[in-house]
Amino acid sequence: MSIYSLWGALEIGLIFGLVALGVLISFRILRFPDLTVDGSFPLGGATAATLISVGVNPFAATLVAVGAGAVAGMITGWLNVKLRIMDLLASILMMIALYSINLRVMGGPNVPLIMEPTVFNMLQPQGMSDYVFRPLMLVVVLLIAKLLLDWYFSTQTGLAMRATGSNPRMARAQGVATGRRVLVGMAISNALCALAGALFAQSQGGADISMGIGTIVIGLAAVIIGESIMPSRRFFIVTLAVIVGAVLYRFFVALALNADFIGLHAQDLNLVTALLVTFALVVPMLKQRLRGSKGG
Repeated sequence: MSIYSLWGALEIGLIFGLVALGVLISFRILRFPDLTVDGSFPLGGATAATLISVGVNPFAATLVAVGAGAVAGMITGWLNVKLRIMDLLASILMMIALYSINLRVMGGPNVPLIMEPTVFNMLQPQGMSDYVFRPLMLVVVLLIAKLLLDWYFSTQTGLAMRATGSNPRMARAQGVATGRRVLVGMAISNALCALAGALFAQSQGGADISMGIGTIVIGLAAVIIGESIMPSRRFFIVTLAVIVGAVLYRFFVALALNADFIGLHAQDLNLVTALLVTFALVVPMLKQRLRGSKGG
């Protein structure tokens, strides 16, 4: 595999690290099976790409995209909290609605950004290659997002959100407004996914209506792989683990698709993803069985 493929895998892996952080909040902290991610990721890309294409500053366009993702997540939470729709069904309904909304936002199936300014080329210093600068910039963005999440979930409000996911009945007994915590958590989760979508669109040169297919699976794969290789109860380590899991996932995919002796091609991406997730789920079970057999 060439050095360009490695840098490309690192770049995409870092972008999906934001998705992994969002999925961590919904699936692990809130215990909310949120499929809105498959809609909020392309929503972020569609919003940013459309605004940039009409002359809006890329940084402002990215910020608006983050806000759009937060609104999408909040609506999903509202359907569950206020209308009492089952969490999984509420997220499916929002994901379906976002498909049409994304088409409306873009005015078509895609929006190219080949000749448009992006947050990457506006900050890129002269003399530095883009395939080197982009991962470095994404590391900074990820580090900021991770540290903000670490700080937030160490505050009283963040601990209340963690209690809401762990034991909502006990949290309500302690005076925690669990419904409000779900709304805020879903907003943060999908805002991170929309930010990833906005950066992905600017990195890949445009937004496409199909760019969100399988995003939730990639996010889950990153979380599972990260938890398997770096198991910990400390939130600081958990957020780091899911980011590492996202990068490793993209490296595994790149290695599989570039290994000629395996015979896989780009259309086999979903197959590779399914195999990686299955492997990540089975490995912890095998470890437990081996420990049990040794103990016996």
